[in-house]
Amino acid sequence: MFTTTKEVLAFAENTSTAIAAFNCYNAETIQAAVKAAENQNQPVIIAYGERYKEYMNLEAFAAFTKAIAENATVDVALHLDHSYEFDTIRRAVHAGFTSVMFDGSALSLEENIKQTKEVVDFAHEHGVHVEAEIGSMQKGAFSDEEEGDGRLTDPDEAADFVKKTNVDFLAASIGTVHGMYDGDPEIRLDLLDALKERMDTPLVLHGGSGTPEKEVLQAIQKGIRKINVNTEISLTAVANMAETLSTKPKTHLSVVMENAQNAMISHMENVIKLYKS
Repeated sequence: MFTTTKEVLAFAENTSTAIAAFNCYNAETIQAAVKAAENQNQPVIIAYGERYKEYMNLEAFAAFTKAIAENATVDVALHLDHSYEFDTIRRAVHAGFTSVMFDGSALSLEENIKQTKEVVDFAHEHGVHVEAEIGSMQKGAFSDEEEGDGRLTDPDEAADFVKKTNVDFLAASIGTVHGMYDGDPEIRLDLLDALKERMDTPLVLHGGSGTPEKEVLQAIQKGIRKINVNTEISLTAVANMAETLSTKPKTHLSVVMENAQNAMISHMENVIKLYKS
């Protein structure tokens, strides 16, 4: 069933679990995410990044996701991830996305507050919820995200930000990276405690790929309700495609993509299983 991101995160809060937000960019990734969620009987969030709009039309992506979601046996929400342009947010809202993320993490705090508030005002008028980010995550290996400076979230700044913008969800920078870690991760779980003490806003975590299971489970216990996963699923699909083509170089594209989709389903199921445990 197609539903809102807020409803999905409310479910996560009530069950003390986290919902996987898989970055998707084509039919195979969308179908894999929904099938994995159905197999685990857990809601899922389909996330579409602004950086993919030249590769995959935003409106077509939304229509396809909603068509798949309407026939799904679990709740499916549609989220715009890491958007920097108001025009993309406007298009996403009108296309039926149930939440949007405005990423003003590279701006000054004052400008981030100002622009996020403008997005919130517009989105709320249309019944759409907004995610924003305080702090700036670094770019790890194999990521296609923009580079961040690694600045961790300041709990006092975050509380002030939420109060002034009325944002619905907050992405916290606690040491995770976009992509895979180049070295041993240094996750500041204590920041989650400080954030929870200062606000009731649902917290989300970017950089789920490669984050150790122990830290993931502790983060969920401390209130993380959505975790974004992208790079590790991409690596699984690419490895599967390479394996298929290494044995049969002239394999039909439909077979290559079906094999990759099945590999993603299996990997995504493991992620969902972890987040709901």
